[in-house]
Amino acid sequence: MERAIIIFTRVPLAGKTKTRMMPALTPMECEQLHISFLKDIKQECEKVSTDIFVAFTPEDKEKKLVKILGDDKIYFSQKGNDFGEKMYNAIKFVLDKNYKSCVLIGTDIPEIKKEYLENAFKGLNNKDIVFGPTKDGGYYLVGMNKPIEEAFKNQIYGKGTVLENTVFRLKNKNFKIEYVKELSDIDTIDDLRKFRNRIRENRKEQKTESSKFVYSNNKVSIIIPIYNEESTIEYIQKQLYTFKDKCEIIFVDGGSSDNTLNLIDSNFTVINSEKGRANQMNLGAEKSTGDTLFFLHSDSKLPSDFLMQIKEVMKKYRVGCFGIIFDSKNFFMFACRIISNFRAKYRRIIFGDQGIFIDRDLFFELGMYPNLPIMEDYQFSLSLRDKGFKVGITKDRINTSDRRYPKKTIQKLKLMWKMYKLRKMYRNGVDINILSNNYKDIR
Repeated sequence: MERAIIIFTRVPLAGKTKTRMMPALTPMECEQLHISFLKDIKQECEKVSTDIFVAFTPEDKEKKLVKILGDDKIYFSQKGNDFGEKMYNAIKFVLDKNYKSCVLIGTDIPEIKKEYLENAFKGLNNKDIVFGPTKDGGYYLVGMNKPIEEAFKNQIYGKGTVLENTVFRLKNKNFKIEYVKELSDIDTIDDLRKFRNRIRENRKEQKTESSKFVYSNNKVSIIIPIYNEESTIEYIQKQLYTFKDKCEIIFVDGGSSDNTLNLIDSNFTVINSEKGRANQMNLGAEKSTGDTLFFLHSDSKLPSDFLMQIKEVMKKYRVGCFGIIFDSKNFFMFACRIISNFRAKYRRIIFGDQGIFIDRDLFFELGMYPNLPIMEDYQFSLSLRDKGFKVGITKDRINTSDRRYPKKTIQKLKLMWKMYKLRKMYRNGVDINILSNNYKDIR
């Protein structure tokens, strides 16, 4: 074999790897993420006709890497005083074994593909050095036909000008340089969320070990705005109690004057906010840590596997909701259910009682819920639709109380018509305070 690949890596150890992901990920989750990256990189490297070396640290943990990457690789420990010297020594170690070309890759790039590696070797047919740039100004790949120490000397790694500085120095020495496809390092939790968005648009990528990890570890924050909810607060807690260790649950109180706060179990997080559903939900979002934000009304009855259903929808969409049913056998409430679900599915208009869930990044990109006394969910939904976002809908529905609606049929119809007119008036630009004064607070 005339070509060699070097996988340049730390041994994945809890608390020692991917530490910039903490505390959003636990030390063990960081370890599992790194292992997922290694498995995907291994698979692509093995598609290339080449010998594969693994340069690792710390030197006494080789056995763990062998279990992940296989015993058919050639393992050696990294040597040197800094990152650049270690890379140079690794390349020199391999090329001294009479290989004609060598490509070294890092392990923060699970999206690397066989073709990028092949292109790197092709580039070395007529160039001295090949780089695979990263979007943060560094590089994930460096290839050489002979060791070039100038590429690594006197360099400060971890800065956004690493590749620029390196190329400038090499060009001054008249080295010929080639580049392969730019990729994104995944070093931080924000990088991981962006990675989730990329693979959401690529079905093939969803089969990789890294994507499986990302989807299974999609952290959900449940944000529940409350105000004088003593009639509903105990039941919503009962539904959520078994999920308190599987997701983040935040109650946001808008100044309840009844017994609501005294009825909330100490296992749940409660924060205080200025009254107003938009204010409360926005504050809850700001205080949350989840990848997906789930805004839930306290009078809702959830499917038993609601968390799994949310994660399933979020594999394909950046925003979603539950279909809705009402806790009523009245014909007109049934009609309201049909209209609401049709509106969500085909017109992409969703309301808060349908349990809106959304990518954290997207929620803040849109500016959160607008600071309106009413219609905040309606306007948020309109904004999503105007920007072209499709809405994913879970397979099961959320059961919502019909407490806003009067008991008698004629009064129900009048309220439905009134709410339709209020939405139409809002679209026509009627002052929101006028609309708010016509919208009765039932609590």
